[in-house]
Amino acid sequence: MSRREPPDLGALLRKRKADEELAAKPRFIPKAERLRIEAEKKAKEEEERRLKTQKSQTATTHSQDSASTVPTGPKAMRNGDRRDDRRDDRWDGRREDWRDDRRDARPEDRRNGADLPTNRQQNRQQDDSYNRRGANGKAKQKPVPEVDEEALLRERYMGPQVNQSKFSAMKKRRRTTDKKFNFDWDADDDTTRQADTQIVARPAHALDEQDKDEIVRRKAEAIRKSDPEHGEERARQLLEQHERAKRAAERTGLGRHWSEKELYEMKERDWRIFKEDFGIATKGGAIPNPMRSWKESNLPHRLLDIVAQVGYDEPTPIQRAAIPIALQARDLIGVAVTGSGKTAAFLLPLLVYISELPPFNDQTKNDGPYALILAPTRELVQQIESEARKFAQPLGFTVVSIVGGHSLEEQAYALRNGAEIIVATPGRLVDCIERRLLVLGQCCYVIMDEADRMIDQGFEEPLTKILDALPVTNEKPDTEDAENSQLMTRYLGGKDRYRQTMMYTATMPPVVEKIAKKYLRRPAIVTIGNVGQAVDTVEQRVEFVSGEDRRKKRLQEILNSGQFQPPIIVFVNIKRNCDTVARDIQRMGFSAVSLHGSKTQEQRRGIDVPDVSLVINFNMATNIDSYVHRIGRTGRAGKTGVAITFLGDEDKDVMYDLKQKIANSPISKVPEELRRHEAAQAAPVRGGARNKEESSGFSGKGGGRW
Repeated sequence: MSRREPPDLGALLRKRKADEELAAKPRFIPKAERLRIEAEKKAKEEEERRLKTQKSQTATTHSQDSASTVPTGPKAMRNGDRRDDRRDDRWDGRREDWRDDRRDARPEDRRNGADLPTNRQQNRQQDDSYNRRGANGKAKQKPVPEVDEEALLRERYMGPQVNQSKFSAMKKRRRTTDKKFNFDWDADDDTTRQADTQIVARPAHALDEQDKDEIVRRKAEAIRKSDPEHGEERARQLLEQHERAKRAAERTGLGRHWSEKELYEMKERDWRIFKEDFGIATKGGAIPNPMRSWKESNLPHRLLDIVAQVGYDEPTPIQRAAIPIALQARDLIGVAVTGSGKTAAFLLPLLVYISELPPFNDQTKNDGPYALILAPTRELVQQIESEARKFAQPLGFTVVSIVGGHSLEEQAYALRNGAEIIVATPGRLVDCIERRLLVLGQCCYVIMDEADRMIDQGFEEPLTKILDALPVTNEKPDTEDAENSQLMTRYLGGKDRYRQTMMYTATMPPVVEKIAKKYLRRPAIVTIGNVGQAVDTVEQRVEFVSGEDRRKKRLQEILNSGQFQPPIIVFVNIKRNCDTVARDIQRMGFSAVSLHGSKTQEQRRGIDVPDVSLVINFNMATNIDSYVHRIGRTGRAGKTGVAITFLGDEDKDVMYDLKQKIANSPISKVPEELRRHEAAQAAPVRGGARNKEESSGFSGKGGGRW
């Protein structure tokens, strides 16, 4: 007798899989069979619909009978009411429905009995039953609509459902990203050759006609190869369209960049592109277009010759926008970063203005200057004076500076023969006016340079005293006439002209806006770049270095690296530390001098040190505006520069603003440590007094004027 072998598990699994695959395959069903199945399905659905309608009508009839003879079922059952068999049978028709409805109710409703009808509801139901039956007690014959029995009972006991949410936690939420359009294309679809990338990467206005023709020709060739059937016709149409576009562009001038056009060919679109290229934004009525070059500036030829001798090849953005406005005798607010060429922007129109006034004589030289330039620091005043003399002396005008550090007798001697232009700090100028060394009886041109720094250094009161001391007989009207260049350039009484006031600033705090509203008349506003932003030519770096010793060691590493050529400026916050840092730099083997407010005038140098390659903030400035002014010492006149700032825990109040400034710079990157720092996540609450010992003192490495 042979022993029975156990079934093969693998064979069973294979057979099961084959059966499942056979069942999953679509089975052919003849047409007659399909029609028979469909007819049975329809008959079954019709029978279910008929039974459901019949059941609904029966339940409605039982509900009417019970409402007119007995109390509501659940209440009667709780009270232990006895009912005869007829009533019990009638109630049993709805008992299961009532229980189902109770299950649907909320637990708190079941506890409070909210699902049970009140006595008032019972009376209303009995009245409705009477109306349905009529006076003789017999039910009226009316067609009964098809209703959902469960929904009818739920609405009767619980009221209608409103604001019902259709949310289902079990329902799978569809991802909206699945059907997003994909803007990428396959690499095989790219018809641009590798050799075309150098042409395509260049901006549109940098491509000449030959480059554009070459790009179109290569596209046409690619179309011919990719579409053998219709490629020839499509390529021909592309070339013809390109030729038509070229001819149309030549007629309208739209095909050329603004730099290739004459001034009379410039359209509104060209001026808009021009302003975007140089980051120029203007506001105010009747503002002239910027100047594209010095020869289109409408400056006198003699002054243009001096500009060429000084070496100003191309005007800066603030000069392009501000000079045409100032030449129309408009009041002006210029908002531009430090080192953007603001000095020449207000000096050249000033010289044109006073050139049209009567020359000084023995009677008029003691009536004060024609033009007044105010600046916050002695260093900046000396810088403006030096720049102004380059342009004014060839024209026969005298420039005198009035700053602290010199005796009043010295400055009175300098003013003995009069001066058409005076450059001064507000504090010392007020001293001269109060001591009767100077009057402003014929001053008709006022410039406030770096107005935000003047306010920041506490010069608001002296500044308002100076502006109030100016004559009012030639003050502009605060009407639309102040925007009319023809009215504002005419002479008043044969020799006087309307006073012209200009304000230049890197930021616009509220106090500066208040002064501008009080003393400027319908000014034109010129903004270069973003207000309060650091210059784009300065790369901003940040290093977290705590402690004086570690910072000095890091400072020595930077100076010994050889990456930066002198001169280099190092900023500190407290005057007494300035000399200490300067001595430490000298011990490192570099020549250095210190500059701060406690130094005498002979010991100090001008702050406009040319060609500064590096600015080091040994201590971070206590506010972000001072930081912007500091790093503006480098990257001037179109050159690039680097600013390195040492940070510590004491700088938490400025970390958020510092992160924003660096993030807005196109050539700087926010370090990860600053990005993640807790203090850099939100702006701090402003307030508190400034440190009285703080100053803009700095020490620098040897080289140049150091």
